[in-house]
Amino acid sequence: MYKGASIAAVVPAYKEEKMIAQVIETMPSFVDHIVIVDDYSPDDTSAAVRAVGDPRVTLIRHEVNQGVGGAIITGHRAALDLGSDVNVIMAGDAQMDPDYLPALLDRVVEDGYGFAKANRFYSPESFTGMPGYRVFGNIALSFITKLSSGYWNLFDPQNGYTAIRSDALRRVPLDRVAKRYSFENDLLIHLNILQISAVDVPIPAVYGDEVSSIRLSKVVPELVHRLTVGFWHRIWYRYVLWSFSPIALLLFLGLAFLGFGAIVTIWLFFQILGSAIATAATVMLAALPLMLGTQLLISALQLDIQATPSTPEFTPFDGS
Repeated sequence: MYKGASIAAVVPAYKEEKMIAQVIETMPSFVDHIVIVDDYSPDDTSAAVRAVGDPRVTLIRHEVNQGVGGAIITGHRAALDLGSDVNVIMAGDAQMDPDYLPALLDRVVEDGYGFAKANRFYSPESFTGMPGYRVFGNIALSFITKLSSGYWNLFDPQNGYTAIRSDALRRVPLDRVAKRYSFENDLLIHLNILQISAVDVPIPAVYGDEVSSIRLSKVVPELVHRLTVGFWHRIWYRYVLWSFSPIALLLFLGLAFLGFGAIVTIWLFFQILGSAIATAATVMLAALPLMLGTQLLISALQLDIQATPSTPEFTPFDGS
């Protein structure tokens, strides 16, 4: 129990027989339940969990590998069945420092946010020693996720160290959330549609000797697909279906003007290649829609940023 809230730690684990015991043994005493999901590991991860003998542990083993997102979803559902008030995600490789768990929980338990996540990149020193391509990749992915999810106040979207209130989690259609490496990004999109308040918490990363098994050739296309589909999914539900917002009007008009301007520009280009002389009026016919479309899209972007769910809407727990 933490300040009046029952806490469940969800631990997705795949081939973590060497580290999972450390995760369990260092779990703070205020964590009421530890739900470990063995995602069909080929090693002895489950045996290592049982060997610790912690009575707080609920062990679930998948019969088919479902990916990190699938393991987290299974753990979330089990934690809800156990009656948790707040679910936190702790990696099975001990790369999430439990000493920072209170800082993460306070934003949900005391401050009333529905969702809180760690942010590794909270200072210039956070990028020290990181290769330039990784810095660029993290910045690019963070911006694209901001655009797709609508959480313009969040950074470091792939950071899985998170806390979420159970009453917010129950509203999320977990069967529709991505089960692989795009889980964190897709979850943010679903939370934004529901207008669940979210906040970043500065927490440094803990890097071990583990070698990443992520294959970029597989992960990147999946991420691009999820973020693209998720963007339009969010726009449709939040700004069209549930309330026809000016954001949708500005977005659709902006895209229409840009499309018209692009078509005229291409037509004009081929006319010039054919030795025809473009008049000032013809040039304006192409330029004006492009400028107007750009301005409309910028206005839609500004309104979307202002609509970020960043104000706490939940009541603090009794012990806060």
